[in-house]
Order: sequence, then C-alpha cells, then structure tokens
Amino acid sequence: MTADDTTLDASAPWLEVDALLDDPRTRIVVCCGSGGVGKTTTAAALGVRAAERGRKAVVLTIDPARRLAQSMGISELDNVPRQVKGVDETAGGELHAMMLDMKRTFDEIVEGHADAERARAILENPFYQSLSAGFAGTQEYMAMEKLGQLRAGDAWDLIIVDTPPSRSALDFLDAPKRLGSFLDGKFIRVLMAPAKVGGRAGMKFLNVGMSMMTGTLSKLMGGQLLRDVQTFVAAMDTMFGGFRTRADATYRLLQAPGTAFLVVAAPERDALREAAYFVERLAAEQMPLAGLVLNRVHGSGAAQLSAERALAAAEALTERAAEENCAENLEPAGIVDHHNGKADSGTAGSLSPAATAEQEPPTSASAAHLAARLLRLHAERMQVLARERRTRDRFTALHPEVPVTEVAALPGDVHDLAGLRAIGDRLALGRAEADR
Repeated sequence: MTADDTTLDASAPWLEVDALLDDPRTRIVVCCGSGGVGKTTTAAALGVRAAERGRKAVVLTIDPARRLAQSMGISELDNVPRQVKGVDETAGGELHAMMLDMKRTFDEIVEGHADAERARAILENPFYQSLSAGFAGTQEYMAMEKLGQLRAGDAWDLIIVDTPPSRSALDFLDAPKRLGSFLDGKFIRVLMAPAKVGGRAGMKFLNVGMSMMTGTLSKLMGGQLLRDVQTFVAAMDTMFGGFRTRADATYRLLQAPGTAFLVVAAPERDALREAAYFVERLAAEQMPLAGLVLNRVHGSGAAQLSAERALAAAEALTERAAEENCAENLEPAGIVDHHNGKADSGTAGSLSPAATAEQEPPTSASAAHLAARLLRLHAERMQVLARERRTRDRFTALHPEVPVTEVAALPGDVHDLAGLRAIGDRLALGRAEADR
C-alpha cells in the first residue's frame, strides 16, 4: 500500500465545508446519521467555525447528552438559545446554543394558540402531560417546531441542527407527519364528536354511534384515560388543524434550497451502511444533501511502509534478536570465588548480574525486539487504514455523486472550544491538505 492508497479517490467530489458555511444562502444545516458517529461534535464544530467566519449561528441539539454544553463552556443548555462565550467575534459573527426541551416547546405551542383558560385546561390535562412528555415522535415533532420558530424569528442567519441518535434513521422527518396525522386524524375527530354535539346529547350520541368502539377503548385505555383523552380533544379542538399545517410548512422548509443536509458517519461498515440509507432516503424525500462527513478517520505518518513490509521486517528483526541472544548466552559468564569457597557467576567488583545490567547500555537484541514491536503496531494501524479505505470506497462506488470530506481522528475527546476549533479545521481541509 502506498501513501496515495489511503486518500480519497480523486474522482470522488470533495465537500468544501467553508464554502457551504460562508454562503449566505445557506440558512439551515442539518447533521444526521446513526448514533455514536459524532453528530453532536460535528454540529458544534460547524457552529464555532461559522461564527468565527462571520455568521450569526445557533446550534440546536436534540441529543439528550450534555457534551455540547460542556464543550462550549455553558453550565447548562435549555430551550432558550444561550450565547457561547470565548468565540472569536472579530469577523462579526456570534454563536448561540440550545438543547430542545420537547415538553416546554409543546407548552409554548399551546400557550401561543389558545386563550389563557383553555391553555390552562390543556396543560393540566393528564393525557396532554403524557403526550407532551413521551409520546412516540413528540421529540422529533417538537424539534421541527423549534426549527420553524428559529427560522421564522430570523435572529440568526444560520441554524445548525443536531438530530437525535436513532437507529431508525430519519425519524425526525417521519415523526412530524405521524404526529400531525394523529392529532388531525379520524380517530381524534371521532373523539371530538361528543364535544361538538355537547353535553348529555353528545354522550348519548357517543354511546349510540360508537358503543362498541368506546367499550373496547375503555378496556384498553381505562375509563378515566378515555375521559382524559376526550377532555383533551375538546380543549384542543381549535388547534388540531395547525399541527399538520406547521408540520407541512417545516417539511417544505427542509426541502428548500437554503437547507443543507450533512450525513455524518464513521469509517466503519455498519455506520456507512446507515449513511447510504440516509443518502437514499434524502434523495427520495427531495431533501438537499450537501455531502458526507467521514469522521474519526485514522492516518499514519509512515503510510509508505505497508503492513506486509512492516511485518516482514519485524519477523527479520525478531530472528536476528534471537540469534544474538543465543550467541550472548554461549559467552563465558565469568566465575568468581566467594570467601566461603562457593562459586557464583558475577563480574569484577562483585556486582550482581542485575546491577551490572542496569549499568550496561541496551543490547542490540533488545533494541531489535523494540523495533519489531513498533513495526507490528504500525502494521496493525495500516490494516485499520486499509479496512477503512475499503468501506469508504464501497460507499463512494455506490454514491459517486455525494461530496465527501474526511476528519482525522483526534488523540482524545473534545471537551472545549479549542477542541471544537480543531475539528472545524479538519472539517474544512481541502483535498490536497487532507491528503498531506
């Protein structure tokens, strides 16, 4: 393997991250990918780099982990954007960060679209409290709601979204439709019927028209829960149409030219398989894909030495060391007589063998052993590089149109702004710089 074998094929397009961030037409960047590939760190690093290049950026994280707040020096992130201190603002940019609070976002929607009395009835309803805190898809729906609010507010010219870690890929695209359909669907409209008829007449209508259905629901949900749902539906009557409308509007926002999706992946088979699925799904949904960020890519400063040659050299050194050890063992050890008449191996001055070894420099055999171990470590690293290159090449062969940038692995975890800047620098490397 040569040094060129570890770099990206020249025929594959390169992702120019700085050009993407500097383009004033880019208003939303969505970082998506499977869990554990570095989406949160990538989103934060993009935010820092964009702000220091003059953009007024906000990073919205949906990941419940606190890594983003810690790396940005903020004691705690919540549903309100907070300015990140320590960012170089000489270019005129600034950076804010926030972590989605899905229940608070849902509460804000209720408070913003209902009068005070009705809002209080909804917020205190047990079914609403369960729905807003943990209903399947609520987190993703509220993320899109919050994105829509940030974009409509126009306080920032760049919004960077860190999507939730999800094995089911683009749940954040599907959930708004699912929850919007549920809140605006036939089931809800059936439950709304008694409230619209009103009072006892409504309950009579419900009992006559849906006695079998409600009997089944009561068994499944419990009578109290069913009453909570009906009360919730009655209070939310005027708001249901708005959920689907806003979900559709945010969906169109994600398809707009000012949005750019970045798929983040590690150079591993499973992660790149997920990345390929993301790319195909985004294409099917007509979402604008900017490219692939291949994160934590390993490298070597001696890539011209292949694994095979390193292993062969290590074997030769091991054999040589063994021969030298054998020759040293055949040399006379030097016998000295002690005062008690017993013989023992030693050296002049009656020093013990251990003390003598401490005074003597390392033998060529021990140096050869050390060199052999280093060569084997290098061979392992080159095998990792080769495996990463094969998995990357399979992806680029399947999706040759997708621009790719590679981010070299850092020696440690990112826990501050300096680390985020280092990631940003690596994200923005040009092809020639990355190859070097």
